[in-house]
Amino acid sequence: MTHDNVLLLIDEDGRVAAWEQPAEELFGCSAAEAVGQSAKALMRKLCADDGQCREGCPDTGALLVKPTFQGDSMVWRVLAAGDGATTLDAAVVRALFAHSPAELRVFDDQLRMVRAARPAGLRHDPPAGQRLGAPFSEVCGFADPEEEAAVARGVLETGVPAVNRLVRSSERSARLGCRVLSVSFLRLEDSSGTVLGLVTLAADVTERERALRSQALMETVRTTMGHRLNLGDVCLELAEAVVPAFADTAVVEMVDSAVRGEAPPKAPVGPGVLLRQAAVHGLRPVPQVGAVHPLPADTPFSHVLSDLRPRLLQVDTDRTWPAGDPVRASLIEKTEARSLIVAPLVMDDRILGMVSFCRDDPEDRFAQDDLAVASAVCAHAAPCIDRARLYMREWIITSSVQRKILPGELPDRPTVELASLHVPGEEGGGAWSDAIALPGARTALVVGDVAGEGIPAAITMGLLRTAIHTLAALDLQPDELLARLSDTTARLVAARAALPPMDPLIHEPLTADCAIAIYDPVELTCTIARAGLPEPVLILPDGTSSTLPVPPGPPLAAVDTAPFPATTVRLPDGSTLAMGTTVLAEEVMAPTGALRPLLDDVGDSPLVGVRDGIEHAYTRRGRTGETLLLLARTRKLPGERVMTCGLPAGPEAAPIARRAARRQLEVWGLDDETAFTNELIVSELVGNATRYGAPPLRLRLILDQMLTCEVGDTAPSAPHVKHARTIDESGRGLFIIASLAEQWGTRYAPHGKTVWAEQSTGTARTA
Repeated sequence: MTHDNVLLLIDEDGRVAAWEQPAEELFGCSAAEAVGQSAKALMRKLCADDGQCREGCPDTGALLVKPTFQGDSMVWRVLAAGDGATTLDAAVVRALFAHSPAELRVFDDQLRMVRAARPAGLRHDPPAGQRLGAPFSEVCGFADPEEEAAVARGVLETGVPAVNRLVRSSERSARLGCRVLSVSFLRLEDSSGTVLGLVTLAADVTERERALRSQALMETVRTTMGHRLNLGDVCLELAEAVVPAFADTAVVEMVDSAVRGEAPPKAPVGPGVLLRQAAVHGLRPVPQVGAVHPLPADTPFSHVLSDLRPRLLQVDTDRTWPAGDPVRASLIEKTEARSLIVAPLVMDDRILGMVSFCRDDPEDRFAQDDLAVASAVCAHAAPCIDRARLYMREWIITSSVQRKILPGELPDRPTVELASLHVPGEEGGGAWSDAIALPGARTALVVGDVAGEGIPAAITMGLLRTAIHTLAALDLQPDELLARLSDTTARLVAARAALPPMDPLIHEPLTADCAIAIYDPVELTCTIARAGLPEPVLILPDGTSSTLPVPPGPPLAAVDTAPFPATTVRLPDGSTLAMGTTVLAEEVMAPTGALRPLLDDVGDSPLVGVRDGIEHAYTRRGRTGETLLLLARTRKLPGERVMTCGLPAGPEAAPIARRAARRQLEVWGLDDETAFTNELIVSELVGNATRYGAPPLRLRLILDQMLTCEVGDTAPSAPHVKHARTIDESGRGLFIIASLAEQWGTRYAPHGKTVWAEQSTGTARTA
């Protein structure tokens, strides 16, 4: 007899519905005699009266009885099981259905359930045979039965098993929420390959999947948060980390006073505390963040900030609070949230803010165990947010200090058109530029850079900038200016080293670079010296450009005591000089720099436009770190504003100088008071030169924003103010000059000196 041949069919009433040829051969009974008989009665007839089978009657252990369907009716097939495997197979089947760790269901080839077993000990275990014959979609218990039915049909058609599919169950736990099942579909075939049906195994893996999801979520939070220092960016990192892995929408709100630099409040906070919306993710369109709203009293949100315990809210069942909190009620309405968790952001018992996690799927609401996940996320996020808050506080202070110290937009001078590009670093810094007016219509162009970031660098920059303004008033050459500035920096280094060991500033190194160029619009020369910064770039009026070969000097306050060599170059009228810090120089000022063409094409375009073009291109390249670029286009002082007169070495020099000055001031149309004061200044300067100087002597008057009187000679000695007694006949010259002039001083050159005095121009006479 062939294995698995059908012997007979038994209908739902227990009567023989079909009696096949193998049954006739086995039992010696014809189909006409058996069909319609009670199967139980027929078997008794075929067996001995003592209950033992007749000779030739098959062993009942070698028979298999399987349910199947004919139309809408269930029948039972009796089959011969085969040699040797029947007992073991039956034991395996009994064990699976009695002690299966998973939900086990057997379906026929039409996906109608013929047998089922639930895991041992599972509550609400239905009685055996309940719902037998029901279609797959009614008994599977999946949240999306149609999708899984399609998979099951595919397994029936192809025979390829579908193993360990994660499927959401239609059942829900108050503690865990929606159950998650690991489902496998296996096709059943007989020995001849005929498809008999399908077996499904569904194991509850809810806790395992929740643990894995929580672990993955925390790993995402740990790896994605804390890399930025902007408070808004860090809050957005938090929102992006939890959407959609944990929530459909996340809203981060910060205590407004903490955002503005104050210390976060301690719990409990009173009603009316201002909260700033710092980040929203998962909502389309993305709302504008930054709005500030008071926190109403007696709402779940205010309770969270009072006792610091997270809250789980089911929006469609809890309707007591929205009327008292229209701002958050409106946001929940926009997100279409059905459940939400509100958790506090706390650092060292101080409240930074709170996070609202929203889910809009009514079938996937938050459960009680999600409160622990939300709390863990916020516990990790709070230090990152607090670090960003402290950084923002320091950045605000640094930026304020830097804004107060820096000159802002450099104003153009009659002889120099200026534009300064300053790209601050993330933590502020110590880069600065200046244009300092010097006597004789000259301008000192300064670019400096203090290494480091934050408040220490900004304060050091302010000290050095003040020092260079003070030194510039002495009318020193660029190399001597840098030498004295380096001495000042060395004193700052020594003062920092003498701080108490616990002062954090003692561990901050102090190094600085600086470059100074003094432009003379009368001589059309520029004298440059640099301490550590890149070589300047010169763009001539004809469009040609070159890097000026200015020898490098050591950084300020360096151990190296090498001098700061100065270089003097000719600057034709309309030339453009570019000076910058090291970071930007590689991109813009280096001959092979990617943005060097923008500098070379300056032409006669306004420098502000050139500056803006370079800034746009530079920032688009994603460069970081503080950078600074100073652009200066030179202009010649018109010749009619300069009067030069050679003087004899004798006492007749003073009358000659006074007459020449008087005539020139009349040409310039200056008022009588200015002319009278100028005559006195000219007389005293020339008198000192003839008495203490060496020929040749030269008088030069320069009319720019100030009226400058210069008297030059070749003697190296420096004049100084004397305090003459009442009866002294001399010694009052420079004292008189100091009283009449706005300022005066001495400028040295390789072959002598120039004593100068500046006075305001007053008002021009009307013709």
